[in-house]
Amino acid sequence: MAFAFALTQTLFSLLLLLPIYSTVAQTNGAITLGASLSATDNSSWFSPSGDFAFGFRQLSNTDLFLLSIWYAKIPDKTIVWYANETLAPRGSQVNLTADNGLVLTSPQGQQLWNSSSLNVASGVMNDTGNFVLKDSNSNEVWSSFNNPTDTILPTQTMENEGSLFSRQSETNFSKGRFQVRFLDGNLVLNTINLPSTYANGPPYYKNGTIGDNNNSSPGIQLALNESGYMYIVRENKQRFVLGEGVVNSETDYYYRATLDFDGVFTLYSHPKTSIGSWTVVWSVPENICTDIFLENGGIGACGFNSICTLKDSRPTCKYPPGYSLIDPNDQYSSCKVDFIQGCEEDKLSSTKDIYSVEELTYTDWPTSDYLRLEPFTEVDCRNSCLQDCICAVAIFTENKTCWKKKLPLSNGRYDGKFSGKAFIKVRKSTIPGSHLPNPNNTPDREKKNQDGLIIPGSVLLGSSVFVNFILIGAFCYGFFFIYQKKRNKINRGSSVLDINLHCFTYKELQDATNGFMEELGKGAFGIVYKGAIQMGSNIPVAVKKLYSFAQDSDKEFKAELNIIGKTHHKNLVRLIGFCEEGQQRLLVYEFLSNGTLADFLFGDLRPNWKQRIQIAFGIARGLLYLHEECSTQIIHCDIKPQNILLDEYYETRISDFGLAKLLMMGQSHTNTAIRGTKGYVAPEWFRNMPVTAKVDVYSFGVMLLEIICCRRSVDMASGREETAILTDWAYDCFREGTLDALVEHDMEALEDREELERFVMIAIWCIQEDPSLRPTMRKAMQMLEGVVDVPVPPSPSPFTTTTSL
Repeated sequence: MAFAFALTQTLFSLLLLLPIYSTVAQTNGAITLGASLSATDNSSWFSPSGDFAFGFRQLSNTDLFLLSIWYAKIPDKTIVWYANETLAPRGSQVNLTADNGLVLTSPQGQQLWNSSSLNVASGVMNDTGNFVLKDSNSNEVWSSFNNPTDTILPTQTMENEGSLFSRQSETNFSKGRFQVRFLDGNLVLNTINLPSTYANGPPYYKNGTIGDNNNSSPGIQLALNESGYMYIVRENKQRFVLGEGVVNSETDYYYRATLDFDGVFTLYSHPKTSIGSWTVVWSVPENICTDIFLENGGIGACGFNSICTLKDSRPTCKYPPGYSLIDPNDQYSSCKVDFIQGCEEDKLSSTKDIYSVEELTYTDWPTSDYLRLEPFTEVDCRNSCLQDCICAVAIFTENKTCWKKKLPLSNGRYDGKFSGKAFIKVRKSTIPGSHLPNPNNTPDREKKNQDGLIIPGSVLLGSSVFVNFILIGAFCYGFFFIYQKKRNKINRGSSVLDINLHCFTYKELQDATNGFMEELGKGAFGIVYKGAIQMGSNIPVAVKKLYSFAQDSDKEFKAELNIIGKTHHKNLVRLIGFCEEGQQRLLVYEFLSNGTLADFLFGDLRPNWKQRIQIAFGIARGLLYLHEECSTQIIHCDIKPQNILLDEYYETRISDFGLAKLLMMGQSHTNTAIRGTKGYVAPEWFRNMPVTAKVDVYSFGVMLLEIICCRRSVDMASGREETAILTDWAYDCFREGTLDALVEHDMEALEDREELERFVMIAIWCIQEDPSLRPTMRKAMQMLEGVVDVPVPPSPSPFTTTTSL
């Protein structure tokens, strides 16, 4: 029955596609003058084979479209050319005209872009991926191959002075800061200083000069052939092959060479069947983090003030302690200092001991030097930076040299071969996200403190005995208050962790929450209250008051909080600070206005399909970060809709991440996730099996089904025993081909049945009873994105009884 249904669906899909491919075959990919496409539908101009399409691609989560060329037959529809980063609003049109060639106009008729081609008679979308405009004599007057963006395709060539530019990010098609050039017969990679095209030097990659040897002729052309070989053509027609050889058959694989947004130039292959994903054939440079060295300024592999780390041959960017991303949604952007630093600013501080030093191993900023001290000791190097108002970082090397560096820091990298140490200066009690000086250290406050030593004395000398008595009492009380405050500050300072978290007093949080009056929710760890704190401005927060905390767990609490405090990801709720006084333990989080995913999914109105899918992506990205991209792996242990929060734009934020790990050492009796929440707990919790990150994968799979179906994982109130347990019912529906019933005939979800089925299959893989069968979150993310094929999953439990076919 399932096979017959699948066969019927396949034949039906082929019948739907037949008119499209028939039209393409009849026109042989040719486009006539006056033809147009609109940024409102899925119409495209296909190449004769259907391998490539030209048209509009909608950018995710926006109402904007990109005029582009893409691979039409593979799931991820990889874009290989686009119209100069021009974004078109819905309703825009592209027309083929005789005077300007391709003309892109907005819905209001404003011209957004044109190919600037004269005497155009026709266009053609070729099977090579090249869109060509021709005159009446069939001469080429414009082509996408001669106006490349970030990709070279087989049969495409690059002449001397030709170039490619990276995009700004995976989803941002604005011009990025990396450039490939074919210069003087060589493949050259360099960074550029946006918004100009000035190329920083020296290049971070150069293939080796062709033509310096008298016995070889100079290179005149860079080419990629259909077999996946990239080479330089010399003047004498000889070829200089770049990279490694390709063993795949040219008839079975697609190839492309792309300057990725992270600056790595990569040759990829992809099987021409829809199964599979893009695989790296070769890439340059070998280590972009260490290969970029810009002596004359300019940005490195990561932004200013950041640190580049190589992971799986790709750069990842992190910010040092006391710094944060200028654009939190772009990890490759520059970082800003989260405190005021400077010679004038330091003079305003009431204490000389305002900075501490963070030690980073294997970390270096090889440029930004302003002073070299030699010979020098490690202690002297550290202290010299602390006492120097210009110094941001000092690098101490094994040859007893101290390099002092000033802002902005560039070309930061983590290099296991570097034997030196970096001492980065951080202001004590830095509040993440605050760009204002400590309110207790402002000039006005400083002046008042100084004046305060004089004014009371003057008043005392010129007042009556009674008034003096009152003032003396007030003065003593004030002195006692200041003394207590300073003593509390010292006590609190001793417990401030090695992270950018603010340490609050219990009284401060009691006041911030109005006596813990407004309860937002409660869980296994504690109760959450709404509050507001003053950090430059009135900031709404969510204060989690943890249940009774064991005194002997204090060390573990600090150690784990140190790890959690260093996490930073757009899909995680930001931890602002904490409180540890006696038995009291509280955590202060940012407040998110749109509540929990549970409220969003299980309300009266069903959210739209695209919004639900984007929420699933956000949760997956957050879990992937916790599992693989943190300095220490964090297992959430309690993934459920109540722990997923939504900000004002309905972006996903995982809350309580790491809290289970933080409390489990001394607090397993709090039912953290060992018993967990009914319907989300992985089976290994109950079978004395090792608990790994796969428990989060299981919970994610359950929640993915809830997102798909907009219903709870366990629903005994429905009165239908066969549908009460969502995981069992979902597998039954998948096996029987009745996904319509699973989504309650949600027309939005059913519009793309293939995508719906893929998401259900991913969820079933995630809820496999055997942890070894579950994918990692990275693999699950790749399957969600469609870059990895999703095999047909087995029954999630060999012991689960399902209805027969």
